[in-house]
Parts: sequence; C-alpha cells; structure tokens
Amino acid sequence: MTVNEPVNKDTEMHPLVRWQFRGGISEPDRKAFLFTNITDSRGRTYDLPVVIGALAANRKIYSIGMGVELDEIGDAWSHAMANPIPPVEVPDGPCQEVVLTGADLEGEGKGLDALPIPISTPGFDSAPYFTATGVITRDPETGTQNMGTYRAGLKSPNRLAIRMSGRAGGAEGAIHWKKYHARGERMPIAIVMGCSPAVCYCAPQKLRIGLDEMAVAGAINGAPVNVVRGKTVDLLIPAEAELVIEGYVDPDYVEPEAPFGESHGHIALEDYNNIVEVTAITRKKDCVIPSIISQVTPSESSVIKRVAYEPLWLGHLRDHLGIKGVKRVSMHEPLTNIRRVVFVVFERGVPTTEIWRALYGAATLNASVGKYIIAVNEDIDPDNGDAVLWALAYRANPALDVQILPHRDKGHGPKSDKRGGREEASMLIDATLKADMPPVALPKKEYMEHAKDLWEKLGLPPLTPEVPWFGYSLGDWSDEWDAMAKRAAEGHYLENGRRSAQLRRNDVAPNTSIRDVIDNKRDA
Repeated sequence: MTVNEPVNKDTEMHPLVRWQFRGGISEPDRKAFLFTNITDSRGRTYDLPVVIGALAANRKIYSIGMGVELDEIGDAWSHAMANPIPPVEVPDGPCQEVVLTGADLEGEGKGLDALPIPISTPGFDSAPYFTATGVITRDPETGTQNMGTYRAGLKSPNRLAIRMSGRAGGAEGAIHWKKYHARGERMPIAIVMGCSPAVCYCAPQKLRIGLDEMAVAGAINGAPVNVVRGKTVDLLIPAEAELVIEGYVDPDYVEPEAPFGESHGHIALEDYNNIVEVTAITRKKDCVIPSIISQVTPSESSVIKRVAYEPLWLGHLRDHLGIKGVKRVSMHEPLTNIRRVVFVVFERGVPTTEIWRALYGAATLNASVGKYIIAVNEDIDPDNGDAVLWALAYRANPALDVQILPHRDKGHGPKSDKRGGREEASMLIDATLKADMPPVALPKKEYMEHAKDLWEKLGLPPLTPEVPWFGYSLGDWSDEWDAMAKRAAEGHYLENGRRSAQLRRNDVAPNTSIRDVIDNKRDA
C-alpha cells in the first residue's frame, strides 16, 4: 500500500503499520506500506521514501522473497547452508551512487540526521532506530565476515550506538568486537539496508559461527551475491543495497543506548553499548529505506524468524537426531516472540522414549529458544490456545509427563526478574496421547459439513471453524458402537433399545462399563 499523505516518522509511521498486527487483521491480509511524503515533529520534510512490511508482513511475502512455496522453505534453507555460494567482488555498484563523507556528515540536518529514520515505539524510544539492518563485521583472526541484524540508534549526524548481544547464542559481531578490543583496534563495520530478500533473511538467521551469510544468500538465489568494497572500511558490501552506513566501532568506550522497544515485547532499558563513528553514508540515487515492525509479537520481525526457525528445528529433530514421527515444529508467536514456547507435533503411536528425545533435543539446539517445550499430537493446533490447554488437561499427568531442565540461560528478554541471576530453566511437557481415549464429543465431520451448508443458506454470520470442529475417534471406539450411532442418526434408535434390553442384568452395579461385564464373561 502506498501512502502519499504526509506522515510523521516520529509519531505516526510505525503506529499506523502496527495496527495491522494488533487490530485483528488476519495474517494473510497484512501488507507492506510505502511512505512517500514523510515529515517529522520539527516540521521537516524528506525526499527519500520509507517502506515497512516489505520483508515479511505475512508469510506469503517471505516465501516470495525466498523464491519457493511455504512448504519448501525448510528444504531451501537446509540446501543453502550445506551448499553456500561465495559472493563475487565487483568494481562498483548501485549502493555507492551517492557517497557522503567528511563535512557532509557533520552538523544538524546532515549525515544520519538527514535520513527519515522512524521512531519505532513513540512514547518510549529515546531515538530513531535502524531496525532492518544487515550489520557486517569481520573476524580479525580468520578474515571471515559475518552479517547480523542488530538495532542501531541515532546519536548525532555522524554517531550511532549499536547493540550486539554478548550472551551465549547472541551476536557473532560481539565476538568479533571482543577480539578487536583485545588487540586495541577499532572494528570496521558496515550497516546495510534494503538488500535482496535472501540477503536480508540471512542477517537474522542463526547460522553456525564462521559461515558467511552472503554465501548462504547466494545459494538461496542460485547465483553469487555481487559485493563491492566499502569506501572507508575494508569490508565487502552487497552491491545492490539501498543504503549503507560505514564506520568504526570504538575498541574501548561504550555509551548509554536505549530505551527502545525490543522484539521480546518489552522496552529494553538503558544499557551501555558500542559506539559507531560514521565515516561514510552511501546509497542508491533512488534509495528506499526499509524499516521493520518489531516489538510486541506478532510482528514483521517474528514472521522473518518463525518461518525460518521452525524448519530448522524440524530438520534438527528429524534429520540430525533421527527421531521418527515428528510432523512439525511450531513456535508460538503472539506476545511470546517464538522463542519462549515451542511445540513439537507428533503423529499417533510414537514411543514415549522418542517423544522425550525430541523434547530434550529441541531444548538444546539454541540457548535462547525453548523455555516451555510441549509435545502434542497432530490433532492439536498449536496456534489455538484452547486446544493446547485441552491437551494439557486430558493428556498430560504433571507427576509423570513434566521434566524441568535447570541451568538454562535467560536469553532474549527483559531483565526485570533478578532471581537466579542469568539462569532460569526449561519445562518439558509430554501432552501427547498415552493410550486410546473415547472420541471427541462433537458431531462427525459429515454432519458438521452439512450443517455448515445449512448455516450459510440461512444467511447467518460467516463461520471461522476452530479445531476441533467435528468429532473423531481417539482409538477407544468399537465397530458396534459405530453401528449404533449410525442407526440412531438414521432414525432407528429403537433397534438399539431392543439390543440393550437383551443385555439386561441384575448382578451389575450402576456405572459399570459394559466391557467389564462382557469381556469378563468371555475370559471365563
């Protein structure tokens, strides 16, 4: 959607797009927004447009960017990581059509201050922030580049603060900075925005240490990514990027950064973080600046991660650990940011030992994912909280089906809870069926489908079926009972009455199961 009306980047832009994530808009109907007439709270106007939602306002947009259907995304990632295609350096590229250095970066209204960077969480954020970033750093020992998505807050026309998480499983850029710090050298850095979708999706992906994200992006695209050398830093930068911020990270000094609305759904409070002294801003002449919706989930940020993470966890369990019967992995998105609650969905009849192998395996793949890991059967929709509670209520015994794993890193989240220091735990729950159960007490599918047709003929409000919306067997159901139900539905319940009359007894207490009597008689 193109918005040509004036929109204030400081107070209106992100709140407007936010409504499609918090206003009851269904996921497939969420859109990208292109803002062409941008103002700020000081009355300034900007020539460059901003786009929000272009990377992953919904899952379909993500699949278009990947160039494959949704159900092929997992295989595409696995193939790309196993078969990277190194980038190719070219002499020049569109990302350097406009180059600003020196005096062009100094003074109000110049450098970073001339860019229409929005405030993500008006009322809480302390500055405009780059959010849709690919932050390139290089290991000073191996020479391998890394690209991660880190937030970067504007501080002055030629200075910004960047947060690279130093926790376990955090940012590889933070590992690089520690090495530069030990050497007493400034770390070169390039913050790129608006690359090809494959490059953008690689930045927040969790790849193994030392694997070049741009090589994986090349494999996704099926051709090498063209890169150019930075104008003021010795780094290789995607040649087709919309905007590039070059600079150096101070090896010693840090300064306060934030508050900022983080992807864990709370405001990240003010911390000391790294300082970047900007040495160049380069861009296309017709640059479009991307920004992403993050903060409370669902968000564009969580869609980008979820669509990529779920197949990775599935591949880990099914292919690396060899666990049979795993149908899919689902990461809960609304409010919990996909990392905290993970569901492993199984087919019926999987041995308990395999279910527990999967729960332990899912807990150990990444330090920041899996505070609660719940195994369910495939008739339970993990996105339906009522269905999940149904499974917990009737298929899990807390005394037998729950395990606590201590000594887990708190990972990505607010720091308000000081109990346990940096540690918390993971709870593993087996909420799968342990034995056959009676059918779900809803009309069979054919009757519900017929009733739905009748509903629609009567012009009643549109239906949005929720699983379970029809009854089905859970194993504890006989052919004889099925025949009885069929006779009743056909109007012949009297025949069932004649059957039960023939089975009368005077030596059985009320509430005794017929199987206890009939089976005991047969055994005798």
